[in-house]
Amino acid sequence: MFDVREGWREGGIAERQRAGGTATANRKGGGKPVAARPGYDREGAFWQTGRELGGVVKRATRAEPSKARDVGATDGSAPVPLVLSVRDGARVVVGHACPAARALGIRVGMAMTMARAMVPGLDVRDADPAGVAADLDRLALFALKRWTPGVAVSDADGLWIDLSGVAHLHGGEARFCRRVLRFCARLGFTARIAVAGTAGAAHALARFGRVAAPMLEGGAEAEALAPLPIDALRIDAAACERLRRLGVETVGDLIAMPRAPLNRRFGGTVLRRLDQALGRMAEPIVPVVAQAVPAARLRLVEPIATADAIAQVIGDLLALLVVELAARGLGARRLELRCERVDGQALIVRAGTARPNRDAAHLARLLVPKIETIDPGFGIDAMAIHAVASEPLGATAITTIGEDAAADLAILVDLVTGRVGTHRLFRMGAVESDVPERAHARAAPLSPPAAWPAAWPRPVRLLDPPQRLDHVTALLPDHAPRRFSCRGHVHDVAHGDGPERIYGEWWRRAGEADAVRDYFQVEDASGARYWIFRRGDGVDGRTGDMSWHLHGVFA
Repeated sequence: MFDVREGWREGGIAERQRAGGTATANRKGGGKPVAARPGYDREGAFWQTGRELGGVVKRATRAEPSKARDVGATDGSAPVPLVLSVRDGARVVVGHACPAARALGIRVGMAMTMARAMVPGLDVRDADPAGVAADLDRLALFALKRWTPGVAVSDADGLWIDLSGVAHLHGGEARFCRRVLRFCARLGFTARIAVAGTAGAAHALARFGRVAAPMLEGGAEAEALAPLPIDALRIDAAACERLRRLGVETVGDLIAMPRAPLNRRFGGTVLRRLDQALGRMAEPIVPVVAQAVPAARLRLVEPIATADAIAQVIGDLLALLVVELAARGLGARRLELRCERVDGQALIVRAGTARPNRDAAHLARLLVPKIETIDPGFGIDAMAIHAVASEPLGATAITTIGEDAAADLAILVDLVTGRVGTHRLFRMGAVESDVPERAHARAAPLSPPAAWPAAWPRPVRLLDPPQRLDHVTALLPDHAPRRFSCRGHVHDVAHGDGPERIYGEWWRRAGEADAVRDYFQVEDASGARYWIFRRGDGVDGRTGDMSWHLHGVFA
């Protein structure tokens, strides 16, 4: 399991559930860091799996620049104690405290007035449960995509990660724990992890255990949990207080008590939590499900095989899909039409849009022409359309009465690319590079164009690769050539301009560290204009071999 907790707080769990009591593994973690919210600190990262994995994560964030010193300052000054305040009924109490604050005697649950009296320079900020919950959801989705298909939110500050059947993908449980700890360190968290056969045991060991990353074997839960306080069983505070009045301080004391009196006096909650931690009772986990892509599916009463019938079903599916896209505020970028034949074979047709779109008529114009590629066989009995790629699409302005609507190139682009292919329709965009052959690249047809540099003129056509010139007559090092030969044709230069010196990009290749090109614009006696260059500066042989090349032709 993986828990994220706001502020600092003792404990934290990462738990693993065990299916059938067998150890299970983990997968490699990594990815985007969760952005730290300025103004408060967080603690918590907990794991739990089929063999339960429990862990704690703490994070210290810096104080605002206006503060004289930062939490965890490294300039030799003492760190500023930081606490997060929460409201408990009519009182304002300490919800979370940083290590510096705890070292000064501040504890979670202490009244804020007392904490301020104890530490006059205390940095107090409001807790942000909603922000922590959002970070927890992002971590759950990350774990779902990278580590295991079984992830659940355990409580307000924890996750359960079921590693049953996937531990070998991560090199074993111990290696997975180390990876998770390194992952948390990259995010700025410190973590504690516990591995056990039940969610309750992993939760307890991670939050209250004294070993940094215990690896508990199946059947050893009772012995491992016995010295822990009864709070480790996730029993409510009122029941814990009543148990302490009876002299029950640890889980071992609770295990030794007769079950019937406990059930009569405390109800089934205490025994249920104990049995779940010891593996005597299953603990259901509701997994997190990644948001499904917008889709619409229809199962047909009778198989269809004609183009008209398929087109009709496509229209009905798009009508349903557009409603879902509108509800989510999305527009489709890539569509996937799936036709399921009666023989069990599935046929897939794809289409894309240049911009997010949820116009059913336009999307139909993209899919219907592809019907000719569908082989219905003995008939199609089910069809579905998935928006496999979508982007936010808000409200769009419409033309007023009497106003001519501007042509929407996106519709034309979609129709053309649907016929000739997306790779055949593009526009050229500028790239920040002085080397001419690297200064441009293909871009999407409707992408905003990058500004072309205007300092130096460039030919409308570049040759790839540049053509080698022969029999070049030129005065080195700075003069344009007077004559050159290209492909057997001799050109007498009437006018020349240059040189324009372009250096190699040493950060790309070591061979370009000293490379130099001197470019010249020349016009021959017939009026044709060329862009030629010489490798090297004409003086130092390290800069090039002094060969001449034709690189472009001006209009």
